[in-house]
Amino acid sequence: MKLVIFDCDGTLIDSQHVIFAAMRRTFVRHGLPPPDQAAVRSVVGLSLPIAIGKLLPQGTESRVETLTDTYRATFGELRADPGHAEPLFPGAREAVAALHARGDVVLGIATGKSRRGVAHVLALHGLDPYFTTVQTADIHPSKPHPAMIEYAMLETGVPARHTAMVGDTSYDMIMATAAGVVPIGAGWGYHSAADLETAGAMAVVPDFPSLGVALDRLLFEREEAP
Repeated sequence: MKLVIFDCDGTLIDSQHVIFAAMRRTFVRHGLPPPDQAAVRSVVGLSLPIAIGKLLPQGTESRVETLTDTYRATFGELRADPGHAEPLFPGAREAVAALHARGDVVLGIATGKSRRGVAHVLALHGLDPYFTTVQTADIHPSKPHPAMIEYAMLETGVPARHTAMVGDTSYDMIMATAAGVVPIGAGWGYHSAADLETAGAMAVVPDFPSLGVALDRLLFEREEAP
């Protein structure tokens, strides 16, 4: 049995616009200059308090906590607005369904989202039945700590040599390398291909059809060590 773990934001779901809008409104509501879109994209994938701390490096712990609470409330407001959608990336549904249908693969999620947040988007897109294990930032240390992958392997009983992590940020690649699994970069996401390769990606794929080819080469058809 093989385990393929996906990141959520920037890999399965294109949520950058709602994340940026929520972050901008959060900073403005506290009288702070809002971060630009590139800065926000650079912290997507981290646990929310750590992400806000990076965007507000001079902020005290209590200030970061206050902004974190405001962001959560603001994100909820925007999510209720049909104008702020979190669509699937092209080919995501088909790729997930095809992997699930193989019979020799279990699927997982490792995300900086909260459990509630990832449950919402998976249910919204009808993807929740496909995933056996879901690991989130509210019960684990932030990426790039390998805990999310380690717990996913523990829950499914699949060892590291039979596991791949698919993600769009350098945090995903560093996390995968630390856990000893195959790191595959999602080149359609929020960090550049160069950043993904520098962080340890064994392959960076441009789209979901190419992901299947990379998984065949790096995971499904890889020869076992003697």
